[in-house]
Amino acid sequence: MLLNKRHNILKGARFVIEEAHDADVGQNAVQEYSLERNDHFILDSDGNKIELVLYKELDREKRKEVNLLLTALDGGSPQRSGTVVIHVSVLDANDNAPVFSQEVYKASLPEDSPLDTLVVTVSAADADEGLNGDVTYDFGHVSEDVKKVFQIDHKNGQIKLISAIDFETVTSYDLRIKAKDGLGLSTYTKVTIDVIDVNDNIPVIYIKSLTNPVPESVPPGTDVGIINVQDADSDNNQQIRCTVHGNVPFKLVPSIKNYYSLVTTGQLDRELVSDYNITISATDEGSPPLSSSKTVQLSVADINDNPPVFEEQSYSAYVSENNKPGSTLCSVSARDPDWRQNGTVVYSLLPAEVNGASVSSYLSVNGDTGVIHAVRSFDYEQLRSFKVHVMARDNGSPPLSSNVTVSVFVSDVNDNSPQILYPAPEGSSFMTELVPKAAHGGSLVSKVIAVDADSGQNAWLSYQIVRSTDPGLFTIGVHSGEIRTQRDISESDSMKQNLIVAVKDNGQPSLSATCAMYLLISDNLAEVPELKDISYDDKNSKLTSYLIIALVCVSTFFLTFIIIVLGVRFCRRRKPRLLFDGAVAIPGAYLPPNYADVDGTGTLRSSYNYDAYLTTGSRTSDFKFVSSYNDNTLPADQTLKKSMNPFSLNCI
Repeated sequence: MLLNKRHNILKGARFVIEEAHDADVGQNAVQEYSLERNDHFILDSDGNKIELVLYKELDREKRKEVNLLLTALDGGSPQRSGTVVIHVSVLDANDNAPVFSQEVYKASLPEDSPLDTLVVTVSAADADEGLNGDVTYDFGHVSEDVKKVFQIDHKNGQIKLISAIDFETVTSYDLRIKAKDGLGLSTYTKVTIDVIDVNDNIPVIYIKSLTNPVPESVPPGTDVGIINVQDADSDNNQQIRCTVHGNVPFKLVPSIKNYYSLVTTGQLDRELVSDYNITISATDEGSPPLSSSKTVQLSVADINDNPPVFEEQSYSAYVSENNKPGSTLCSVSARDPDWRQNGTVVYSLLPAEVNGASVSSYLSVNGDTGVIHAVRSFDYEQLRSFKVHVMARDNGSPPLSSNVTVSVFVSDVNDNSPQILYPAPEGSSFMTELVPKAAHGGSLVSKVIAVDADSGQNAWLSYQIVRSTDPGLFTIGVHSGEIRTQRDISESDSMKQNLIVAVKDNGQPSLSATCAMYLLISDNLAEVPELKDISYDDKNSKLTSYLIIALVCVSTFFLTFIIIVLGVRFCRRRKPRLLFDGAVAIPGAYLPPNYADVDGTGTLRSSYNYDAYLTTGSRTSDFKFVSSYNDNTLPADQTLKKSMNPFSLNCI
């Protein structure tokens, strides 16, 4: 039996062992187990399971394998037994840290040593094996400057020179080196490198004082810093010349010995250049001459000398009417090249009036983001466009600002149902059209006039007869609203014709309105029944028979009244009746306010006129006689004559 155990398993760990099998039963079956004495494991058996218990921890570095002899005994007579060898392989655990061969490594290095010179080699060993014993080397807690001078090989521990060293700058280096195994255990050692001096001193540049940042408003010739240059050599090698390299607005002006003033040579502008890297070079008079350089970073401080500039010359915002208050219309954005508060932009609306009200009652602008919101819900029919001015102001002292124009355009939505101008709505007056019996198919009978307060396709109207007394007798133009006969009038057609017309716009969703059109097929007024009985009502039509019976039982008083009415109508019959002068016209009273007649919109055409007449039978009844300018105009009765009625109302 083979068991693989790590040597760092804690004392008391248990490992279940497979039980032995005996073909006998009862007392002759397996009764007990015994384990050969060893230094690490004992046997624990409770009759149900067998476990190896670790009572002394393993150490792979001392012993890699442990062999255990397990014996199983039955209870028979003679007693029989079976054995098995348990082979325990102790696996390695990372319990040993690397160990350096020396506590301190020392080396010396001439300052003019060439690059890639081997300085010293460090070495550490790890008692573990495999990955646990794989040692790598690296720098410990050392500065970035040291890492720029020296390099360590991670595998073999060789430390090499990768950058020039100078005795006059650093006389020695103390390096902290770390050795780490594969799973993270590490140890440290110290490496001391002494630099051996040679005669190779170069000038050293010191920044004694520096005004940083420099305000961009300083005039040319302003002192911004003091430079000092030192050289450890002597005689001519100590004589130094200093210059400023590059195209920068600065120069060095000699002061006292080895001191220079750094002054400006031109106007500074932070928005063009916010930082300068000034390289100062110092060269001695030696042979060959030695030189050094130093770069000084100088920042330019901002002043508030730039107003905010909008990204666009003007802005346009589009919003649908009936918008929710607080909805976003558009966003304006202005940039200020200044810095911090000088470049922080705040937006606001300039005071103005829109339709006599303050602009703040229509719009608001987020002072931080420039997002413009609607304060109220807009109505296209009342306000189609307006302009506001937005100001962008910075937080400088004094503040600077600029303005931009924002044009707001309100777009139409289909929120107005068609309004029927003719025939007039029920209840206001009782409008009836008179259709001659001799009318032919295609003759113009009447026209439904409707308008829509919306615009565009939301105001494109279509007409449809949704219910009629005789569905096959009349038709209506889908876009014109003209009601025409589909066939010739016959004697069998009912005198009273009732039409329900639906007018629908082309919006999404579509809105509609309905009206009732009452037509009388008759050639003279004497045949016209009482107008109050003409209104379209399904219940009234069902009660016609009951009404006839009721009329038979009318009193003598009512019979006398009817005879008088018929006499009056007979007298009026001899008076000439007027036909339409034009197709159909609408009384001026039917026209709602604010409706413009725009040709081509489908809402109101100017080619029809409407004449209103009062009949003798009822004060609430109007008859309309129709004619048009085309060949399908209804022919007038030969006994009727066209004449101008002084009481007619004509509208275009």
